[in-house]
Amino acid sequence: MRLLRPVECWRSSLSSAGAHKPSQCPKPENAVTVAVSSRVLFRTEREQKVFEQKGVEEYLRYQIEHETEPFAPGPAFPFVKALEAVNTRLRELYPQSEELFDIVLVTYNHAHVGIRLINTINHHNLFIERFCMTGGSSPIGYLKAWHTNLYLSADADKVREALAEGIAAATMFMPEKLTEVSETQLRVAFDGDAVLFSDESERIFKAHGLDKFFEHERDNEDILLDHGPLKGFLEALGKLQKKFYAKGQRLDCPIRTYLVTARSAASSGIRALKTLRAWGLEIDEALFLAGAPKGPMLEKIRPHIYFDDQMFHVEGAAEMGTVAAHVPYGIAQKYTKQKTSRMTAK
Repeated sequence: MRLLRPVECWRSSLSSAGAHKPSQCPKPENAVTVAVSSRVLFRTEREQKVFEQKGVEEYLRYQIEHETEPFAPGPAFPFVKALEAVNTRLRELYPQSEELFDIVLVTYNHAHVGIRLINTINHHNLFIERFCMTGGSSPIGYLKAWHTNLYLSADADKVREALAEGIAAATMFMPEKLTEVSETQLRVAFDGDAVLFSDESERIFKAHGLDKFFEHERDNEDILLDHGPLKGFLEALGKLQKKFYAKGQRLDCPIRTYLVTARSAASSGIRALKTLRAWGLEIDEALFLAGAPKGPMLEKIRPHIYFDDQMFHVEGAAEMGTVAAHVPYGIAQKYTKQKTSRMTAK
């Protein structure tokens, strides 16, 4: 087996244990491409400590010495497994279609770590066709070339870089406890302002308070909100949902989406719903919490991932066992001190 060179894509017909069967890889321009960092797909805390305490050479030596030991699943693992479950259903309905989820494993690692990562992918029976090792350089240019619909990473700086380039991105965290999630239905939950929508309304709230926020929303309820950084990913999910609807499987769709927002329905919900309708987007469930904690609702939903722009809500979700992802976008980043004491970034 040859070592991968940096910035090389790997096609997973490789399998030391016959874990994968060759399959037609969807073309990136037709697929819903999800790029996942190795540090969120797998648990790599021990290796990270070796790197931080002993440097890159000892880190590489450690990885080679342990390359037959698979990494344990990380916070993005159930999400990726759910994507694969949706692909299985799509292939049953549309055998020749390339409109599938395409998962790209992205890592800043040196190529010497590639064998351990490949062994881990095969051990967990993951079907990951594309594999990119950048040797410490930024992956953002490659994400753009792949038409990436979502990038998940443990590196907040790289997430901000991706967002600045117009790529939907979020920083993932592992909760101390982990709620069981569905193995047959992908569930994705979104905050509204500064996630699906722009931070326009959030700016009013931060500058002038809640009363002015309500007044602004009532006065502008017929004016659409501008799009936020995750709108495109919701659109991509909706595109795949419609493929199931076309086959009469609306009630048995393996993708379900949720809006979980601190907005109140009567005072500020109309504008959000009108915006989604005008965009042609269907959200399966909308929860307007009027400032109530989001954690208990998310515990009930049990999403594979929840996106929010405020660390306060990300932490609250994680405390209840939800895998939460921070979208560092919008005015709230200037007001929030990011506290991660109760969570561990992977």
